[in-house]
Amino acid sequence: MIPSPRIISFIKGFESCRLKAYLPTPRDHPTIGWGSTGPDIALGLTWTQAECDNRFLDDLRSVGDRLTEIIGAASTSQDQFDAMLSLAYNAGPSIYHSSLMIYHREGRYEHAAAEFLQWDHQAGEVLPGLLRRREAEAAIYQGSSNHV
Repeated sequence: MIPSPRIISFIKGFESCRLKAYLPTPRDHPTIGWGSTGPDIALGLTWTQAECDNRFLDDLRSVGDRLTEIIGAASTSQDQFDAMLSLAYNAGPSIYHSSLMIYHREGRYEHAAAEFLQWDHQAGEVLPGLLRRREAEAAIYQGSSNHV
């Protein structure tokens, strides 16, 4: 599966684009562009808008490919894929072996949707922005949001 244009807009709406690397929260990783992180991102790094846009699309493709592998043959709607993609893009690879993914692969979609709210913490603290995003992702997963 591939990300829908609607989820790309959704993710961009939560991430915002910054051309200079920053720490989103005090205990976070250096981030640039549309939420890009990694060993090549350090505070002080500056990118052009085109570099940010290209990296975002590359990262989404990579996350989407891995998510598709993890989902396997499980029945998955575009909304479900999009919601899990947004979570995986934001929370990182730990999502791939989470209860959410297990429930999804088992077809226990209500349980999977409830699991989005388990990903609203950083260093043991609930972050209001993460809570809003996870609630929106859960709604997308359930097909009950226009997510644009």
